[in-house]
Amino acid sequence: MEVRDLEAFLAVMSTGSITGAARMLDRSQSQVTRLIQDLETSLGFALFERNGPKISPTDKGIAFHEDAERFLSGIGHLRNRAKAIAGKEPEPIEIAATPAFASGIIPIALAELPEHFLPHTIQLRSMPAEAAVQSVLARTADFCVTSLPADQPGLEVLGLFEGRCVAAVAPHDPLAAKEVISIADLAGRTLITMANPFRLRRRVDEALEAANVQPNRVIATNAANNAVQIASLGLGIAIIEPATAYGSQSAPVAVRPLDVEIPFLWAILSAASRPLSAGVQELVQRIARIASERMPDFTVHDPRQMARIAEKTFAGRNAGDGTLSDNRQRNKGEQKLDTPENEN
Repeated sequence: MEVRDLEAFLAVMSTGSITGAARMLDRSQSQVTRLIQDLETSLGFALFERNGPKISPTDKGIAFHEDAERFLSGIGHLRNRAKAIAGKEPEPIEIAATPAFASGIIPIALAELPEHFLPHTIQLRSMPAEAAVQSVLARTADFCVTSLPADQPGLEVLGLFEGRCVAAVAPHDPLAAKEVISIADLAGRTLITMANPFRLRRRVDEALEAANVQPNRVIATNAANNAVQIASLGLGIAIIEPATAYGSQSAPVAVRPLDVEIPFLWAILSAASRPLSAGVQELVQRIARIASERMPDFTVHDPRQMARIAEKTFAGRNAGDGTLSDNRQRNKGEQKLDTPENEN
């Protein structure tokens, strides 16, 4: 298996055709075809199904794609570091983050970073929480900023923080006139929330159940920015985490506190025993400071207590039987809006 074989595979996956991949790689179509064939021989399974001029990935090809992409990203990471070492330049900074942080607080922190900390290459990748953690463990990212839970071995907690979720409504919504939105205000209204049942969505459902509140309709999405956009159009009330609410808003909404506490736990993580450059350390400190300045009810926790705090937050009232009692309600009247980005 050669790097050029993987490059050809990723190019075909990206463009959807041998012709497009050949154009992207500045190679002939026959060369790209040969590289794909060599890779399939090396792997022992077909990556694509051929039907005349049409080509589509197999199930195994789709499964292999993420690992191949991560491997090549690691190769690029190594090359960048080698160049920095040779030229005595600041080391590249590579960040993995959930969309909520990648679109708001992290860019603000980067803009404040002094010039002498800025390397030639900075890579900020937006991805689901689970993928962000895996990027750190695979060492294709210096650190990640992600929501919890994240209890994989091999992680070092650089910072552990908590905020409170808030409501976002269109400026013309009657609830925008209130200083605090009650959880009871969601009764008979459309709730806009996250789709992932194991993160923010679970705490929202528990708060509704505790208050005996039943929304008329649920619109579920897997990116908080989507929820804000939907709320701005007057389609309902979004319950979102504070990183999206106070980091960067892509649509005009009125953000109001809730009368119930729905905690949002997040952390800055790196690989255990991995040395971090001065630029990375400075950036991590600025991310934490900016978050503390922008998020009301911001709490800094002892990183050593992450497992205990996460367990307390995510155990749920029905953890004993391994089920969520709200599952019986979740599919009733729910509309899902899927996007390439997973929940923040």
